[in-house]
Amino acid sequence: MVTAVVRPVRKPDIAEVSRALGRAFDDDPVMQWMWPDDSARAAGLPKLFAALIRFHYLSRGGVELAGAADGTVGGAALWAPPGQWQQSRFSEFLMLPSLIRAFGKRLEVGGNVAETMKRNHPEEPHWYLAVIGTDPDVRGTGLGYALMRSRLDRVDAEHAPAYLESSKPDNVPYYERFGFEVTHELPLPNGGPPVWAMWRRPA
Repeated sequence: MVTAVVRPVRKPDIAEVSRALGRAFDDDPVMQWMWPDDSARAAGLPKLFAALIRFHYLSRGGVELAGAADGTVGGAALWAPPGQWQQSRFSEFLMLPSLIRAFGKRLEVGGNVAETMKRNHPEEPHWYLAVIGTDPDVRGTGLGYALMRSRLDRVDAEHAPAYLESSKPDNVPYYERFGFEVTHELPLPNGGPPVWAMWRRPA
């Protein structure tokens, strides 16, 4: 275990955080399906995460990084507060050029996945954990746990529910340890891999 330092992400952190998340999700089944080419995925993932942070999550105060005491970024989590998970049309417009650069010819595939997630998103106000990941080099050292606990402590203080989608079956038991429960399995369009919708009841 390393001594995790969890703090809010600031604008100068976006590039390093996005690279760490890109490495974290390189072996994710959904990401591998959206970007079957390894080099395209390695280039596209950091651009995707940078766009999500810059144009949506950062302004909502729900982006945190976890790093070692020396300042190295090892992982991050992107949360949206209750009632703020959905992007405005304006932010979608601003994000579009970045998404085109991230997905290239796979933009329609990424858009279909996003639309499927939106249609199945719970309506009850909740904290939404959109993304959490740690660099494979530091996976298993407690950074993910520190990120989860940092925000869930606030969620519990507000007696609020929380929601996430797990795109990796191996992660379902991990989230269950934090009180999340699978509500349903969500098939992605055009033969994509399944995603598990998980809900955490208010404390």
